[in-house]
Amino acid sequence: MTGSNFTEVAFFILSGFANRPELQIRLFLMFLFIYLFIVLGNLGLIVLIKIDSQLHTPMYFFLSNLAFIDIFYSSTVTPKALVNFLSNQKTISFAGCFVQMYFFVGLVCSECFLLGSMACDRYVAICNPLLYSVVMSQKVCIWLGAIPYIVGFTNSLISICVISSLAFCDISINHFFCDTTALLALSCVDIFSTEMVIFVLAGFTILSSFFIIITTYIVIVSAILKIRSTAGRQKAFSTCASHLLGVTIFYGSLIFTYLQPDNTSSLTQAQVASVFYTIVIPMLNPLIYSLRNKDVKSALLRAMQRKHFA
Repeated sequence: MTGSNFTEVAFFILSGFANRPELQIRLFLMFLFIYLFIVLGNLGLIVLIKIDSQLHTPMYFFLSNLAFIDIFYSSTVTPKALVNFLSNQKTISFAGCFVQMYFFVGLVCSECFLLGSMACDRYVAICNPLLYSVVMSQKVCIWLGAIPYIVGFTNSLISICVISSLAFCDISINHFFCDTTALLALSCVDIFSTEMVIFVLAGFTILSSFFIIITTYIVIVSAILKIRSTAGRQKAFSTCASHLLGVTIFYGSLIFTYLQPDNTSSLTQAQVASVFYTIVIPMLNPLIYSLRNKDVKSALLRAMQRKHFA
């Protein structure tokens, strides 16, 4: 399909992984299993935090927001991918494509800054434990929880505006969802300025939130090393280990995908990397933050005991 105006495009074809038709059923089953695990695991974590009063703390307020984001940004991509794996017509409407991109980009950016808010919470808990309840008041927690969404969806709105104004000379997206880099590759006009806008937005989101996390943890580690008790140091490190593991996996896949010098030449690698932060990381987060967390395991045990006695 050719054209000089983007309004001529009525739909796109999501051709990611379509070059291996013999794998479509296997991919469908894999994506379906992981998606069900994401929804049930993260929803279970939210419910557990809601019903257990001992988990009504700032740390678990942010964790429940992280679980909420994981459910919904995975849900913007995976259901459509599941349908396409079983369909010969792997299409998505023009409007549907940009709606999907808006929510996906907005939620991913929100998660970046939410991980920064979680790092700030750990900083106060370890470096100023006596003032923790005062500093991390309900008002502060609400702001630290709301700002990631505000910044994330503002970032996403700008991205959608600049990309949707382009002219597209092809409708086949070499991806399994409407991603910014894959759509830019379809444009038949000069996209240098658009690429710069996207690169700056992605760079600001990833690097600024990552800088907050790194700076916070440098201070945290220096504070932990000053603790004389070995048991005290181990306990302090254990409260940060899950968050650090989640941050490492999440940011590693994002940096690989969006901060390369030339994304258009590595769309296949970007597809593989995007699988990690679209479905694998949302699946791992409930495991990372529950199996390594004594409070969550204790809350789960209490919930099971209450159900048994009932």
